[in-house]
Amino acid sequence: MNNKRYQKRTGILGGTFNPIHIGHLTLAQNALEHCGLDEVLFIPSGVSYLKDPETIEDTEHRVNMTRLAIEDNGRFLLSLIETEREGNSYTYETLDTLTKENPDVRYFYIVGADTLLYMENWKHPELIFDKCTVVCAKREGKSDDILYDKAAFLKEKYKADVMIMDVPEIASSSSMIRQMLSEGRSCRYYLSDKVREYITANHLYGI
Repeated sequence: MNNKRYQKRTGILGGTFNPIHIGHLTLAQNALEHCGLDEVLFIPSGVSYLKDPETIEDTEHRVNMTRLAIEDNGRFLLSLIETEREGNSYTYETLDTLTKENPDVRYFYIVGADTLLYMENWKHPELIFDKCTVVCAKREGKSDDILYDKAAFLKEKYKADVMIMDVPEIASSSSMIRQMLSEGRSCRYYLSDKVREYITANHLYGI
């Protein structure tokens, strides 16, 4: 990232959101406060080249659940930039489009700890790190040394700007929640009430 002055600071939280859960929302809120962001864009992926499409709900449902989950927070916004794009969803393309359309916005790409450790394997990581600051949550109950070592490595190799937030991410995952739902177990407190009601009404995830 260069040192130009920006008019707005916008966070990006991307993912399949299959389904979106309280961990996503908490991660976004922590980044909003930690980085002094003006807003956070929630960007559901279109076609994820990193995941088995057989396990992913229809785009319409994932978008609807994301909209319901964030609608009571005026600083959380839904972006369909990836779901409306044909082909695979690549973060470097998303950032390229956003930075060209909004040159006065500084973007902060929000990730969990495991994602930071893996980001170098994404398509064109050098372009990703060039166009945003990466904001990473700590791992609950685990040493942070590996995260700081990775941040230093990425800075040296890609001139990446990586911020480690002094807050742990909530230990939950969409795959865990899908399994709980398929087993008929309660996901109360893992999902917002509106998302739980939507899943039930639309018989998603085997319920």
